Amino acid sequence: MLSHFHHHHDVHDCTEALRTALRAHDITLPSLGVDLPGLAGSYAMPLVALGNCNTETARRLTDVLHKAAAR
Repeated sequence: MLSHFHHHHDVHDCTEALRTALRAHDITLPSLGVDLPGLAGSYAMPLVALGNCNTETARRLTDVLHKAAAR
């Protein structure tokens, strides 16, 4: 149970860290959050749900990732 609790805490921390990193580039994924079905299962690690975004946001995210990869 301790391991599941650790993953529960970690997925929330990871989601918030990702939200903060995206915000630093003025990118918002409206549906970013913890995947609730994955969180409820005790057999697997919980998932971060990246959710949906419009094409403008997808392009901005793609540009940021390309720039980061080029460094």
